[in-house]
Amino acid sequence: MSLWSQFSSLVWGPGSVLILVLLLRLSVQLWHKSHLWDLQCCSTDLTGKVAVVTGANSGMGKVVSQELARRGARVILACRSRERGQQALAEIQAASKDACLLLGEVDLSSMASIRTFARWLLEEYPEIHLLVNNAAICGFPKTLTPEGLELTFATNYVGPFLLTNLLQGALQRAESARVVNVSSFTQERGYIDEEHLTGAGRPLTFNQNYYCSKLLLTSFTGELARRLQGTGVTVNSVDPGVVYTEIMKHFSWSYRLLFKLSSFFIKDPKQGAIPILYLSLAKELDGISGKYFSSSCVITHPPKAAQDHLVAQSLWNASVQLTNLGKMD
Repeated sequence: MSLWSQFSSLVWGPGSVLILVLLLRLSVQLWHKSHLWDLQCCSTDLTGKVAVVTGANSGMGKVVSQELARRGARVILACRSRERGQQALAEIQAASKDACLLLGEVDLSSMASIRTFARWLLEEYPEIHLLVNNAAICGFPKTLTPEGLELTFATNYVGPFLLTNLLQGALQRAESARVVNVSSFTQERGYIDEEHLTGAGRPLTFNQNYYCSKLLLTSFTGELARRLQGTGVTVNSVDPGVVYTEIMKHFSWSYRLLFKLSSFFIKDPKQGAIPILYLSLAKELDGISGKYFSSSCVITHPPKAAQDHLVAQSLWNASVQLTNLGKMD
């Protein structure tokens, strides 16, 4: 065997490749740690505060819920699956013995379910200090719900729109409250067409319903912030970045495999939760509203479509009509 062959087999052997992968993974973790807001340096105490987190049974929602509870908040885990929600609650409770947690069952694709959840929640807690609209789905083809909404748009946009508005009174009664909408950098690939909410509108490419729904959520953030000026309630949206969570579970096996392989080089849920926690906890954000934050916790400009006030107002009016907001509540 030639010297070159011996060298190549040594460098590219299975062990060397594994070491290389581990080193790359370590470098990614160190980069994220050095470029993200330091959660440990935040002294915010949430004792006596009430927080609601949607999609709290796994991934970033679970991490956020655990951290809020660790800081003394009474956290309502808003989950679609009672079984998975109870499991998450038990795991958070085991990690934080003094955690004050409550499970609320809500399907964000169902307006009836959201109204039932909101009525129960407002009876229990007339004041809410933090609402984190985290729950989302992707990977679904165009699907209509029994209420005539497109499933992805219903879950990712209409649901948060309705829930936030139903809880608006409780947020204002808290005098100082925050709404955090979890968006995505993929909204750059979307566009705003109100007819998408009911499964109509211009055709969408693969997974573009997810991109567009996140763009609508960012547009809603700015409009709600304008409407809540002077109330003590701030509203901001954030891109957590590329995070390895269960959100890809409805994709084909090939996409899931690629996502699994990429997990070595992207954020885990704890890292992905940092930008969300920044918007939820950072004292320097008191009074900051209507902004879009990058995954590095920096205020940045959202896509132009989300900055258009007239488009945002039109979307708001269409959403009010679609949800019968004010007529049924």
